[in-house]
Amino acid sequence: MIIPEVDNLVIKIFCILFGILLVGIGSALYITCGLGTGPRDGLMTGLHYRTGVRVGRVRLGIEVVALTTGAVLGGSLGVGTALFALLIGQSVAISLGVLDRLTSK
Repeated sequence: MIIPEVDNLVIKIFCILFGILLVGIGSALYITCGLGTGPRDGLMTGLHYRTGVRVGRVRLGIEVVALTTGAVLGGSLGVGTALFALLIGQSVAISLGVLDRLTSK
């Protein structure tokens, strides 16, 4: 294992939140480079452009559907799974906004 497991709840929550932040930044970086998106990000951007619903809300909906489907099919569901589903949309949306401001100068 590259990163050892931790027992401290505060550190676990920090790691989850930091990971969600990094995934949001990474998604925004590869979405803005214009070389294509991953499946969920493609669905997210497509729904955003077709409906006008904000990216964060679209991604939240996609993640809730994926989380629910996984749970119904017997997949594992934990605090990290729920936090990711609830927060990744905002992380991507904020990161896209920051990148837009940085690159529009």
